[in-house]
Amino acid sequence: MIELTHVNKTYGETVALKDLSLEIKSGEIFGLLGHNGAGKSTTIKSLVSIIEPTSGTITFDGKDLKENRLAIKQRIGYVPDTPDIFLQLTAAEYWDLIAAAYQLPDAQVQRRIDELTQLFEIAGKENETIENFSHGMRQKTILIGALLPDPDVWILDEPMQGLDPQAAYNLKQLMKSHAQRGKTVIFSTHVLDTAQQLCDDLAILRQGELIYNGSVDDLLATEPDQSLETIYLHLTGQKDNAALLNNVQTDGESHE
Repeated sequence: MIELTHVNKTYGETVALKDLSLEIKSGEIFGLLGHNGAGKSTTIKSLVSIIEPTSGTITFDGKDLKENRLAIKQRIGYVPDTPDIFLQLTAAEYWDLIAAAYQLPDAQVQRRIDELTQLFEIAGKENETIENFSHGMRQKTILIGALLPDPDVWILDEPMQGLDPQAAYNLKQLMKSHAQRGKTVIFSTHVLDTAQQLCDDLAILRQGELIYNGSVDDLLATEPDQSLETIYLHLTGQKDNAALLNNVQTDGESHE
């Protein structure tokens, strides 16, 4: 189990996370939802030790992240919110870097690379520079690096961005299989259909504060006649902007 207890993160006067407490159980897919700036990436970067919370604690199976940082990082596979990293390396060099960081046996590395490059249809591109890849190919490269050590905990920040439909489907199946093995998947998304399809539990953030934590079914039960999209908009204080959309469409027609 992963626990965040009264986690706060501030940047000067800006509050990125405010008193966030969550329990993320092993064997589940846990989703983080929220509009841009809601605190999803801040939460994820706190979990993977990219940033240090201003206050509060994060524990993995009862072990404090701050006191066991290296050991816990060895258990995590992380996909950042952009694949534009290590651009001067080839895909193979990037995976070698990951393998060295996790101290993986050579036999395991080659087997996993063969499996994952076939699955994500990137086989034969290993020696090309990441800088020359499309966004989707870069995303696949970073995903393969995260999955290469077969870590207990997958922490994925908008992992479907840029993926073609087949790759997105394959990743979803891998996420389900990982959770079924008793492992943990944490991912952020803007796509409500993906959250509804995959998540056992989810958290919705608004301006750094937790406004919902529970199952998709329980959330849908709060407004039985409404879609998840509508319920989400109500919770986050957004609106459907029907009047504005109509004005934009009407204005566009008037200039034809």
